[in-house]
Amino acid sequence: MNRTESKSEIDTKKIVIFGAGKIGRSFIGQLFGCGGYKVVYVDIDPVVVNLLNEKGCYRIVIKGDKENELIVPNVQAISALEPDKVAEAVSTAGILAVSVGKNALAKIAPIIAKGLMTRYSNDPELPLDIILAENMRSAGDYMKGLLEKLLPPDYPVEKLVGLVETSIGKMVPILTIADLEKDPLLVFAEPYNTLIVDGKGFKSQIPQIQGISAKNNIKAWVDRKAFIHNLGHATAAYFGNHLHPQAVYLYEVLDDQTVFDFTREVMLQSAETLQAAYPDDFTLPDLIAHIDDLLHRFRNRALKDTVFRVGQDLQRKLGADDRFMGAVHLAIQHGKLYGKILEAMSFGFFFDAKDELGLNPVEDLSFRESLHSNFENTLVQKCDFDVKKDVNLIDELKNHYSHYQL
Repeated sequence: MNRTESKSEIDTKKIVIFGAGKIGRSFIGQLFGCGGYKVVYVDIDPVVVNLLNEKGCYRIVIKGDKENELIVPNVQAISALEPDKVAEAVSTAGILAVSVGKNALAKIAPIIAKGLMTRYSNDPELPLDIILAENMRSAGDYMKGLLEKLLPPDYPVEKLVGLVETSIGKMVPILTIADLEKDPLLVFAEPYNTLIVDGKGFKSQIPQIQGISAKNNIKAWVDRKAFIHNLGHATAAYFGNHLHPQAVYLYEVLDDQTVFDFTREVMLQSAETLQAAYPDDFTLPDLIAHIDDLLHRFRNRALKDTVFRVGQDLQRKLGADDRFMGAVHLAIQHGKLYGKILEAMSFGFFFDAKDELGLNPVEDLSFRESLHSNFENTLVQKCDFDVKKDVNLIDELKNHYSHYQL
């Protein structure tokens, strides 16, 4: 690849963030925007893009014991429907971040690849780090696979692209329709503001920003997030909805000691597995302290996080590699108990919490109907269970399903 005559200037204090959603704005944008970076969002929502460009900033309300408000300054936005502008922004960025969800990564990869090629033409020695702010395991390998299919064979991905996996532990609730009508850019968030990143994933220096915590073994921390935080969150939502179908907020169901105790027991069972899987990273007392801190955060009344938000998207959350089954497979691998985790998962098959308008997501309704029609086939076809390796687990879950149907 030949170097171009003109060279666009790199802005080392510019972060380009794909996804101006809740995590993109309340977490990644907040950390970097308040840390002295110019924040450029890439998003498909024309209302959000236009408002960010018009205002040049947005508000975050921190919901804790005391309510605080902060302004994220120096913000711009580019429509994802303008690929040339996006690629140019990528080519001149100091750092990238993506927070779009696994299913959308394949859609943004071509624009990122185009920007990387322009950057390489301008300076073949200049790397670019990409913070993968996604709730998924092995995000780096997945993104690398996408980019390698799009970049020329001679492009040195290993040398020039830092794929930085993260553990996203911040809770951001759904805003009401009334709040969004007043300010479409407004975001509510909890006080927790630590971004755990893969210290080994960076090709350039790790940004010196308050709130970034680099770890040597990011896999352990990603699994801790999935198999304790996400697992406990979903357990409270599913079991809480089972016992209290009219409850709206997560703190409401956790005020029931039965729900609280069961949720904690499920998280503790998973903690035993995590400690066995990652003895150099976690001690059991540390994991127990983390569980108790999470349960305190889950009960944040000011945040008003809903049972609906925490539990929705059943096909993904009940998938073979997600919070429940991922923990179960890891437990089996290390000879640990998993019965409570499997029981907690089974309540998700009946999850029926509704949104602000009193509706279920169409996808969740379809998933529940599919379970009712053909339980085993749904787990295999929709949740990616292995028909042979997971046969006993499918039977156990079917027993739970039949029991709680009664």
